Amino acid sequence: MRTRYNMPRLGDLACFEAAARHLSFKNAARELNVTPAAVSHRVKALEEELRSALFVRNHRGVDLTEVGAYLFVSLQRSFEAISDCVAQIAERHESATVTIGATTAMSGFWLTPRLSAFWKTHGDIPVNQIVHDSPDADTKFDLSIHYGDPTLEREETRILFRDRILALGSPQFAAKYGISRLSDLQNVPLVHVPSDGRRWTDWPAWFEAMGLLPPNGPTFNLNNYMISLQAAEDDVGAVLGWEGLVGNVVRTKRLIVLVPEAMESPWPFYLRIHRHASANARLFANWLAANTAADATNLIP
Repeated sequence: MRTRYNMPRLGDLACFEAAARHLSFKNAARELNVTPAAVSHRVKALEEELRSALFVRNHRGVDLTEVGAYLFVSLQRSFEAISDCVAQIAERHESATVTIGATTAMSGFWLTPRLSAFWKTHGDIPVNQIVHDSPDADTKFDLSIHYGDPTLEREETRILFRDRILALGSPQFAAKYGISRLSDLQNVPLVHVPSDGRRWTDWPAWFEAMGLLPPNGPTFNLNNYMISLQAAEDDVGAVLGWEGLVGNVVRTKRLIVLVPEAMESPWPFYLRIHRHASANARLFANWLAANTAADATNLIP
């Protein structure tokens, strides 16, 4: 029985297309998860309906007849068009979700608290965070947050914040070493975070900005910024802190600003908008940049 489009049954056409593509009923059956006899039966039914032979059967397998080749080309074009349409529909559905990459510290201290504010006005837009601490993370993001020079980027960017870099430590650490001025930091234990390929400001650069020689006290190297902050809270040593990133840690007195002097950050934290970013991703990017600018008045005094 023909459909309203005057076509044979789609199951017969699908079996024929697979058999024609493989030039094998056996391989077509394996792809379709049916028996070779089922494929042969449906192809035979299609041939009877079209009143034309579609294959030449021989002891080595099958070959397409001229009619079969004509039908095969037409089916391939049609199936490819359907496949493209389905893929586009799926992509549009997936693009509703925004995927953003950020380091552990950026995600925990800065980004996550802002998501709840975003969802208050855009509750229908899901945002997935992919937390990574590798500068070369090979993951497909819509957006990603970086610290460095945005003018070197080939993709569109949004500046999030550029702030001051402070010397931080626990209250107990400050009391133990009697820290009240810059020179007091020269010989005390310091927690270092290796740059690991990033344009990360370190203690030597910070002291140089203060007009001082590099520090010569004990050093503790940790390759994770979140862990370095925890080490500072545990009185291990002083650590550098970006006030826009760790302001809440200072406001809650888990760490304190050890000296009033601060270094102006040479680089901003910025948002990279990847080429394939959806409309929802751009909406979130613009919201994040605008709300970050509004937050600039709430940094550490």
